[in-house]
Amino acid sequence: MKNLDNLGRIILASQSPRRKYILKKINLDFKVIPSDIIEDFDETSPSTLVQTCAFEKAKKVSMDNLNNLVIGADTVVVLDKIIMGKPRNVNESREMLCMLSGKTHKVFTGVSIQNINKNINELFYSMTEVELHIIPDNIINYYIKNYEPYDKAGSYGIQDWFSSQIKKINGCYYNVMGLPLSKVFKCLYDLSVNNLND
Repeated sequence: MKNLDNLGRIILASQSPRRKYILKKINLDFKVIPSDIIEDFDETSPSTLVQTCAFEKAKKVSMDNLNNLVIGADTVVVLDKIIMGKPRNVNESREMLCMLSGKTHKVFTGVSIQNINKNINELFYSMTEVELHIIPDNIINYYIKNYEPYDKAGSYGIQDWFSSQIKKINGCYYNVMGLPLSKVFKCLYDLSVNNLND
């Protein structure tokens, strides 16, 4: 998008194919440099947790790309007070999906947008509620076996076959995929306008 050209080269600090897909929807010219930080932050609030992790991801890449605009993001699924990241194996995947079955949970995504040389440091989060149908064990086993959702928070992807198990969502669909597109676009657009006025 030409309105965003003055922001310079944009870097997505994530190897997530979903986030790459989402950013492409607004015709951004960006490259991917995954951040290899260890996601081990002791935060009790999911909104704080995802923002802290997103900030550290963006910061790690920004330190080696001082003149670029870097976007970092992190997503977790929350059921009651239980925070779910990515499952490490089949058992954790099955456990997560059994817990989520028939219930409403929340998906939090934190976003950090940084440019060190231009002193840009934007940090925000988005929350979406997702209600699932009751999912029989054989359906859970089928999904895990065929889609191997080990790289997804909460052990599911709303954009894949699992969409058949979604009863209702309240909030941004793309936030559940891993990046709240409308909030990201608004932030980038506002930064672009402000830079033009400098």
